[in-house]
Amino acid sequence: MTSASMASSRRRSVVLMFPGTGAQHPRMAAGLYLHEPVFTAAVDEVLGLLGPVGDEARADWLAAAPVVPMEADTRAAPLLFAVNYAMGRLVESWGVRPDAYLGHSMGEFTAAVLAGVFPLPDAVRLLWARVLMQRTTPSGGMLAVAAAVEDLAKYVGGEVVVAAVNAPRHTVLSGPDGPLEAVAGRLVADGLTFRRLAARSPYHSPALAPLVTPTEELVRPMRLGAPRVPLHSAYTTGPLGPAEAVAPAFWAGQPTAPVLFWPTLDRLLAERDRVLVEAGPAQSLTVIARGHAAVRAGRSEVLATLPPRAKGPGEDRRSVRAARERLLALTGPHAAASAPVHSG
Repeated sequence: MTSASMASSRRRSVVLMFPGTGAQHPRMAAGLYLHEPVFTAAVDEVLGLLGPVGDEARADWLAAAPVVPMEADTRAAPLLFAVNYAMGRLVESWGVRPDAYLGHSMGEFTAAVLAGVFPLPDAVRLLWARVLMQRTTPSGGMLAVAAAVEDLAKYVGGEVVVAAVNAPRHTVLSGPDGPLEAVAGRLVADGLTFRRLAARSPYHSPALAPLVTPTEELVRPMRLGAPRVPLHSAYTTGPLGPAEAVAPAFWAGQPTAPVLFWPTLDRLLAERDRVLVEAGPAQSLTVIARGHAAVRAGRSEVLATLPPRAKGPGEDRRSVRAARERLLALTGPHAAASAPVHSG
């Protein structure tokens, strides 16, 4: 075996993971802006595609007292997408070659761009169109409940549904405000632990059904491509095939489809040992993945690139530096030789 093939055999399989709505928080990753050139350029590229809207979102992101709060869709969607995309580009700039991408909810759009399915301008246009279309749907929210799906059967039905299966005992319910508040009251009465997520729309529920047809019409003329790197979909629990990846109906249906993150993660980790890298804010996927048996046993590893909440510019940079050093130690000499250093 040559030295190159030996290095390849030692290289750990890297999966980049991208969080979805609810992971956003004020000044997420702001300490990297104007400090990490690759990150800065990627954020500016995304927000530049939105014109004045992007300028306003950037100003609120960097401000100590934003005009529009981060929970608003007009801030959460473009800024979370921009940070996810920029973190993905930053990790790849270190010379890391992902073997797969995995996104949670809106994070799947970031994964799709990096995997080569969507051109970035089309993805941003679709993202913003959905934000505008959501204004015609009922306001609502999401509840993260510490219970298994089967334990919540009596709480769902009609307008309140299971929106995400994040872990064996981490289920997200979604629905319009009134019905969801009624369910919340029943959960309290029955002693179940839950928290309301930072979302103002009933994502992954029938309430967003009016978005499906106009979204499909918007996607149809886009020039989508088959993934250049495996893209594991949390809607299908497996890698997207070429035909599925370019199907407008698949992407249009996501606002009403449940996110099956845990089954997808379980299947992905069953294939081989992995290094799971959360390239986004809040560490929500990192916390979930650390509970998987393959990670607890040490066969796979999880790395967060950003702190769980805003702790200042220094902590953003320290977190990125630590993640880079550990990741390059796991991925071998190719990545280490290629990696620029800006986070010191």
